[in-house]
Amino acid sequence: MNPAARLSGVFAPVVTPFRSDDLDLEALRGNLRRLAATGLSGYLALGSNGEFRSLGEAEEQRVLDVFAREKAGKLVMVGVGCESTRRTVEKACRAAAMGFDFASVLTPHYFPKNLADGSLHDFFSRVADGSPIPILLYNAPGFTGGVAASPACALRLAAHPNIVGMKDSSAAGPGVLLAQLPEDASFAVLAGSAGFLYPSLLQGASGGVLSMANYLPDPCCELYRLCRSRSRASLERAAALHRIVVRLNGAVSGRFGVPGVKAAMDLCGFRGGEPRHPLRTLSEDERETVRHARQEAQAALQEAPGAG
Repeated sequence: MNPAARLSGVFAPVVTPFRSDDLDLEALRGNLRRLAATGLSGYLALGSNGEFRSLGEAEEQRVLDVFAREKAGKLVMVGVGCESTRRTVEKACRAAAMGFDFASVLTPHYFPKNLADGSLHDFFSRVADGSPIPILLYNAPGFTGGVAASPACALRLAAHPNIVGMKDSSAAGPGVLLAQLPEDASFAVLAGSAGFLYPSLLQGASGGVLSMANYLPDPCCELYRLCRSRSRASLERAAALHRIVVRLNGAVSGRFGVPGVKAAMDLCGFRGGEPRHPLRTLSEDERETVRHARQEAQAALQEAPGAG
């Protein structure tokens, strides 16, 4: 199978649970076992929701060891992005040696004046040349101080045989890139937010990597299936689900970030645990906001058109 064709469906950017600022690997293991029973296509390990910037090298390895044991047939992407090309390739090689499927590469950004499209094209191309597994571009200007490869740069990179797609977490979403991407391109575009999953799928995205999939994976997977069906009844149901998902995503991840996602997981029976300091656990009032948003979403899901 073409590697890009495997990047379809909904993926969870799995959180890294902490307890008293230490890794809680048992909680991570339990979350993966529960997620394995859902319709998710796979996981992103060591992504932004996984607080990868807060982990040391040995901690990253311990987290990946859990993913390696708990894959349960799911596809696993591993965040490997570093500021240097050499270190990024080294991490991609580690992910490959552990049997993972794809390497997700965040845009380098510490020296923004030196990271125009030409430098970024060279960086991603060299990483792809050196990686034993296919790579996925990770466009997240909110986490990189605004540094991002332009759609024109991404289109050029799509021609590289070992660059198979992009996760787009920009505020605008991947619409511009999708509009310019040739229909026959072997390049998967994944929406990086539940807030624009629905319009992205209608424009041709192959799926999404969604923080909401950590705590409500089933509605996310249903939205994907409905959009792929394209029947009139399915799209009516999808539009209703989209409105619910957008409101909930804004109240949780949009407002509170990773601590909000972890609080929502706790409320939904997962083990989100604590974020690592300096991120703070939500206050009781903030948790009540998340609890209320979740209850409203659950009620709306039951009343939406086509609800069983």
